[in-house]
Amino acid sequence: MTALAGLKVLDLTRVRAGPACCRVLADFGADVIKIDAPEGLDKNAGVSGARHGYDMLNLHRNKRSMTLNLKSDAGRDLFLKMAARADVVVENFRPDVKTRLGIDYAALSAANPAIILASISGFGQDGPYAGRAGFDQIAQGMGGLMGTTGFPGEPPLRAGTAVADLSSGLYAATGILLALAERTASGRGQWVQTSLLEAQIALMDFQAAQYLIDGVVPGQAGNDHPTVTPMGVVATADGHINLGVGGDGQWQALCTALARDDLAANPAYASVEGRFAHRAALWDILRPVFAAHGSAHWMELLERHGVPAGPIYTMDQVFADPQVRHLGIAAPVDDPERGRVRVVGQPVTLSRTPAGISRSVPDAGAHTDEVLGEYGLDPTQIAALRAAGAL
Repeated sequence: MTALAGLKVLDLTRVRAGPACCRVLADFGADVIKIDAPEGLDKNAGVSGARHGYDMLNLHRNKRSMTLNLKSDAGRDLFLKMAARADVVVENFRPDVKTRLGIDYAALSAANPAIILASISGFGQDGPYAGRAGFDQIAQGMGGLMGTTGFPGEPPLRAGTAVADLSSGLYAATGILLALAERTASGRGQWVQTSLLEAQIALMDFQAAQYLIDGVVPGQAGNDHPTVTPMGVVATADGHINLGVGGDGQWQALCTALARDDLAANPAYASVEGRFAHRAALWDILRPVFAAHGSAHWMELLERHGVPAGPIYTMDQVFADPQVRHLGIAAPVDDPERGRVRVVGQPVTLSRTPAGISRSVPDAGAHTDEVLGEYGLDPTQIAALRAAGAL
């Protein structure tokens, strides 16, 4: 058994946010049927690279694929029949698209009152920006992330990964699981909604709360923690490390590790508030100390004294780290074009029903006949749908 065995999901998603949501469901055992547009009809073809390129392979493993032309009457009717026997539909079209196609929540729930529709948009399903195209970097800017990222006085800086896309996918997956849990009591489905903008604002967490509660607009802090010192990046003789000194006990441990009793005894640095107030002066003292030795020296010394610190890796170094290898988050899978490859596994472990990756990204339409056969269509009916341009 897998955690989501028996769950049938119709995946209408494209690019990243929606596929990231469906990836969670697929990895934990849901039967996720990726609905691809027939060849020549997908306006987003190639956005995530080649079908068996690294991005598509990582996003769409563990799924089956069928083609379906939702703009045709026969294609829409077939989709509604499939939805009548499904548990979840996930889409990340612009909000008006599903209504124009005739597959919005009203239509889906009429076909199946227990259906759960999860919609991921750029800015929400309604409101003044609902019709805008949503992209991760736009949400990073509008959600406050870019305004707090980078060094003081320098231009805004985007995060190095698709923060809004991926988090909105995770929030959508959470909403789906919540709706499934509620459905066990009510027997009814519901419409789950999230957006890149909402997800990005939620990720700002304490900085958003600082403004909402105290009226303080947080600014850029570079590689320093916004409110705690010394916590941030410090240069060593051969690179950089992250130093994570939070509470007073960790500060005392750092002073002991550095053999700096004078710093430990200095009342200006005795509290979190005092160290933050004297941030610049404190870093001026610490930087030349750390520059005297290499990163490996400091990692060993700081660990021995219980001072939180960590290396700053490139991606090859990430997956060479012994703890990362132990966690097994680089998961192997066999791809028909690429052979044996590794993809990014799920970062949550269930003791009895863990995630698993059993197959690579399918070619578009690879399972069309198989899936429609499960819905009771015979080869003649499937051929007729193809001839009509519905598949």
